[in-house]
Amino acid sequence: MSLAQTLALPFFDDGHRAFAEKLSRWADANLPSLPHDDVDAACRARVRALGEAGFLKAVVESEFGGLHPKLDVRTLCLAREILGFRDGLADFAFAMQGLGTGSISLYGSDEIKKRYLPPVRDGKAIAAFALSEPEAGSDVAALAMTAKPDGNGHIRLDGEKTWITNGGIADHYVVFARTGEAPGAKGLSAFVVDANTKGLSVAQRIEVIAPHPLAQLKFDGVRVPVANRLGAPGEGFKVAMATLDIFRSTVGAAALGFARRALHETIERAANRKLFGAPLGDLQMTQAAIADSATDVDTSALLIYRAAWIKDQGAARVTSEAAMAKMHATEAAQRVIDRAVQLHGGLGVTKGVKVEELYREIRALRIYEGATEVQKIVIAREALKNRPGKQIGRAHV
Repeated sequence: MSLAQTLALPFFDDGHRAFAEKLSRWADANLPSLPHDDVDAACRARVRALGEAGFLKAVVESEFGGLHPKLDVRTLCLAREILGFRDGLADFAFAMQGLGTGSISLYGSDEIKKRYLPPVRDGKAIAAFALSEPEAGSDVAALAMTAKPDGNGHIRLDGEKTWITNGGIADHYVVFARTGEAPGAKGLSAFVVDANTKGLSVAQRIEVIAPHPLAQLKFDGVRVPVANRLGAPGEGFKVAMATLDIFRSTVGAAALGFARRALHETIERAANRKLFGAPLGDLQMTQAAIADSATDVDTSALLIYRAAWIKDQGAARVTSEAAMAKMHATEAAQRVIDRAVQLHGGLGVTKGVKVEELYREIRALRIYEGATEVQKIVIAREALKNRPGKQIGRAHV
């Protein structure tokens, strides 16, 4: 099932199809000419280009110049799939503009929205989402960064954040810190922090196998206006989970884009590579690999766009659906890409070949925004919570 065939499904309307066609044409015409060598410059160039072309309007509500009255998850997923198929860093740039402003769109005051959303929409500012810490990744309740009152309507942030995407190049960070209203997750709050605020520094840049701008940030007495808080005091965990509830499906969509490209490369290789006097695709083992990959791609697409459609219909949360989409699509993409590398032989592990690039790009998606193991816990808990017997029992009570 190609992207065009996917778009024919009843999950989408004509607006989604027009957006997908426009972005696909633009990406084919513009992404190849953007810089690739310096990761910071490459990311900035992609943010700027996406903004100038109007595609970052998808990460902003229409009240502030965006495409839709509220964030449309199907549009976000389509954008990530289309960009991921062509350019992993372009997908990354688009995604972080959304994740770094999603909390603002959901919980920011009108003043905060007016200040931060338009520059991101236009590609003139880069956004970031600062949740993880050296000792708190998947366990959000273990966050140690503190936010304490500091007089004159300000709070003081102290602590560190790590694995922060766009760390070092962002213009603002959405930061989660412990404000102490209650123990654990109920004692967290979220704040928007400008990157040039005194006391905020880049402790170190982090290099990973697929180059992206990542950093560890240090907050040493960073004073932030209380007015920059997102949501009420103690609602930080709620803010984070609501944001991830929207964007978790889009991680699956990026993986789907990678998988579609790997399948495309596999089919081209199978059709054109001669082995023992015949096309590689004539071998039944090759055909089996293609069949498995095609099935992985289609099941991923169905899970992703089901979750996105349900959210866009007004569901308060799509916890289980988004977790399934993210878990299955990222794991399936890893399998599809691994098969592609195998069928390319030595060429598949040669630097600069597309399937080798995809092999490096996909690995992080199985970890960030909730590792596969975390998604399994989420799915299982939701299944147990909503089991039919439990619901029947409640009804009888």
